Amino acid sequence: MLSFLKKKKIVPHVKLSGVIGNVGKFKQGIDFSGQEEIISKAFSVKKAECIAITINSPGGSPVQSHLIYNFIRRLAKKNKKKVIVFAEDVAASGGYLIACAGDEIYANSSSIIGSIGVIYSSFGFTELIKKIGVERRVHTAGKNKSTLDPFLEEKKEDIERLKNIQLDLHKDFINVVEKSRGMKLKKKEVELFSGEFWSGSKAKDLGLIDEIGDANQVLREKFGEDVVIKKFEKSKGWLSKKLSSSNDQVNQIANILDERSVWQRYGL
Repeated sequence: MLSFLKKKKIVPHVKLSGVIGNVGKFKQGIDFSGQEEIISKAFSVKKAECIAITINSPGGSPVQSHLIYNFIRRLAKKNKKKVIVFAEDVAASGGYLIACAGDEIYANSSSIIGSIGVIYSSFGFTELIKKIGVERRVHTAGKNKSTLDPFLEEKKEDIERLKNIQLDLHKDFINVVEKSRGMKLKKKEVELFSGEFWSGSKAKDLGLIDEIGDANQVLREKFGEDVVIKKFEKSKGWLSKKLSSSNDQVNQIANILDERSVWQRYGL
């Protein structure tokens, strides 16, 4: 008789979407400073059943990925809250690193998951500047200050130095995945840490995620049809909207192309 007086269960739901890091003058990606307050508010909800986080990101800055991952895990431990992560279109590279903050990870069967690796990309313009008669002049204090300058010939020692840094970053990434997923990982089936990525279905078989499912479906199955899913997402401020509609179209187009190039690695 008094069932209508029963308080409904609440699940705060944080949504993180975009390239990780600074992606342009007028377009903000996922970074720690931009998401810290939102994540903190979600964890501050009293009597929350758990914290749900949706991630839709092709990756980006390894530093920002680690900062957000560590922050989520620290708040989870402090507040004794379980974290459930849901991958949408993509949780790859740094996006998957953040997903590893979840005690459980869900994805769509067609989601792109993985890409546990480190990439650096650039262009070489040495032949072009020779053709158009441009002389490159570089003056440095410190012999390695001009490492991988795109207007100079590549040096073997520069490439080796970059490779060593990438190996360190890759090792950090692997440590996070192994700590998060533990014995769930099926390491013998394929090379999980090669930078390859998989569909959600295959990622489940490999232990990179736990199950197939979306936030609304899973949370209702776990906590009942009347569960209150309280959304937390960083809104676009008035000034940002105003600036993005200004006449600085060249910057906007460059930012869009740069961001799209990251998404397109995964066919999106």
